[in-house]
Amino acid sequence: MEIINASFVSSVADLAKCPPPDKPEFAFIGRSNVGKSSLINMLANRKQLAKTSNTPGKTQTINHFIINEHWYLVDLPGYGYASVSKTLKAGFGKIIDNYVLNRENLDCLFVLLDARLEPQKIDLSFLEWAGSAGVPIALIFTKCDKLSANELAKSMKRYQQVLEKNWEEIPPNFMTSSETRRGKEEVLNFIDEVIRNSQENK
Repeated sequence: MEIINASFVSSVADLAKCPPPDKPEFAFIGRSNVGKSSLINMLANRKQLAKTSNTPGKTQTINHFIINEHWYLVDLPGYGYASVSKTLKAGFGKIIDNYVLNRENLDCLFVLLDARLEPQKIDLSFLEWAGSAGVPIALIFTKCDKLSANELAKSMKRYQQVLEKNWEEIPPNFMTSSETRRGKEEVLNFIDEVIRNSQENK
């Protein structure tokens, strides 16, 4: 798949105000500073489709973008940032909970993980929560260009060992870099495949 056009649709804090659930939807979520905005811009081949920032918690709403007039890419609030108030954290939790558990046309939730770090407790907790709710998940490891091939292999092995403790089958996963564009084709082809399979099963 190639993204020919991508445009902003809406930015809301209430699930009920999201666009009608009449198109396939793929959402991206992760801890703050995991590189979510940079990854979305890389996939869409746009410099400023999703706003990048060094300030944790920048994304505070459910942001919809229409891709190729055919499917929605959704930029979700991050989780686990330390520099926002407890009140805002609770609000973000509610936004995420409502969207992830109740968005009927969500075909896949991409959970972003920093390949440089040991498996983080908050990431594992989020994966367990979403997985136990039956949400379709795929993993995207970001910033893979920051590691040598050997370091990356060790990191992936650590994650595999941890995930195998709670998952019968590890979700699809992709190694990416917004700098080198690694993984772009694989992620977009996966989205294309999910859309095709969904249409065939209707």
